[in-house]
Amino acid sequence: MNIHLLLQMASETMGNREALVCGETRLTFQELSEMAKTVAAKVGEGEKLAYLAEAEPVFPAALFGAALAGTQFVPLNYRLSEAQLKAQMKRITPAKLIGEKSISIQGIQPISASEILVGIPSERDASDEDGGVAVELFTSGTTGEPKSAILRHSNLMAYIFGTVEFMSAEEDEATLLTVPPYHIAGIAGVLSSTYAGRRMVQLPNFTAEAWIKLAKDEAVTNAFLVPTMLQRIVDTAEDSLDLPALRNIAYGGGKMPRSTIETAMRLLPHVNFTNAYGLTETSATICMLGPEDHRAAYESHDPAIQRRLGSAGRAIPSIELKVRSDEGELCGPEETGLVWVRGDQVSGEYKGMGSQLDSEGWFLTKDRGFLDAEGYLFIDGRADDVIVRGGENISPGEIEDVLRQHDGVKDVAAIAVTDTEWGEAVGLAIVCTSEVSDEDICGLVRSKLRSSRVPSVIKRMDELPYNETGKILRRVIRDSFAD
Repeated sequence: MNIHLLLQMASETMGNREALVCGETRLTFQELSEMAKTVAAKVGEGEKLAYLAEAEPVFPAALFGAALAGTQFVPLNYRLSEAQLKAQMKRITPAKLIGEKSISIQGIQPISASEILVGIPSERDASDEDGGVAVELFTSGTTGEPKSAILRHSNLMAYIFGTVEFMSAEEDEATLLTVPPYHIAGIAGVLSSTYAGRRMVQLPNFTAEAWIKLAKDEAVTNAFLVPTMLQRIVDTAEDSLDLPALRNIAYGGGKMPRSTIETAMRLLPHVNFTNAYGLTETSATICMLGPEDHRAAYESHDPAIQRRLGSAGRAIPSIELKVRSDEGELCGPEETGLVWVRGDQVSGEYKGMGSQLDSEGWFLTKDRGFLDAEGYLFIDGRADDVIVRGGENISPGEIEDVLRQHDGVKDVAAIAVTDTEWGEAVGLAIVCTSEVSDEDICGLVRSKLRSSRVPSVIKRMDELPYNETGKILRRVIRDSFAD
């Protein structure tokens, strides 16, 4: 099935329901459907449809329009440098490019949003070709050069059908979309909201103040945020946050500091919080820590339950998940290893590299973590981030979790630094809100973990580098240590 079917169903059954709000623009599902058909008519045979802009009304129209035209939708990161964008554009030719940036590349035909939305709508039917590619999405590249992930219609439809009920949203429901179009959560947000019949409210440029104002003005009921966004919102709110219409906040894209989610739950006691863990290669969410789990962990005095507030939750019903050792053996509860997943929504495919699924359909996420006895997944970090000290594997996450318990530590990242004796040792980049000595830091790590986890070098920073979707840029931190 083709993802355009989601918009077709919405326009045919609730066409007059408001679908999209962006600034002064307000569209119904019927109007959005007509826009998508107009976009489809502008896509030439064999062309991909690239998108280089912030979240605007043309974004969902382009996503569905590309599907209707039977081609791939390729959103690009408008925050990249011109050289980086040129490198990615050369990998997707031939393509029509929606955007305002003027970058000349052979095989790329630029077209503005206003131009692509003018013309006669396409009368074609969406192809239901099994296995067709719907989206080509560059990964974030936080540890190296980005790969081009391939998401097929079958993957995305499996995710939607497995997690969303058709027309499940009430007419007064609205979701505030702040994640950029080139992030899998941005794609999934449009697909799931369309299928549910929920009004989408776009905020192209996030600031905490703008988010709070728009959420109040549009009586927003649902939102998805990355951890850095939620942190800025609670910092801005200080002791009060008046959003009576808000019902649900989902978050993901990076590790959420426990202090941040606890503060948000205190400020918004009527809101249901959900941690949604997923990857580009899995068509979004594969694990969820739901509202009841949040409340149980927040209110519990049992340390084993309390710590679940820092977990990714449990696998959604359509996903199988397991943790294996580096040697491929199945790990037991509390044993850290590599996270593997399997399910129809899992693509695990890269352009030029083919499928990365094993013979039984399992995909290696390259995240390290462990399951507790109840099946809650705890992510320790990326496999590439492991610090190898004298042959011993050290997870940055275990050190970071210990230090975040200190009242004076706002943010922290552990990375590998070169060591002449051990090969690698622990380097620590840390942001403090009060005076915390190196001796205090080392003493806390030594008291909670083995002495091999004690940092050999500590660097104070005003803030840690994150990308716009909430992932910490460890390679940038490593480079700063190298300097």
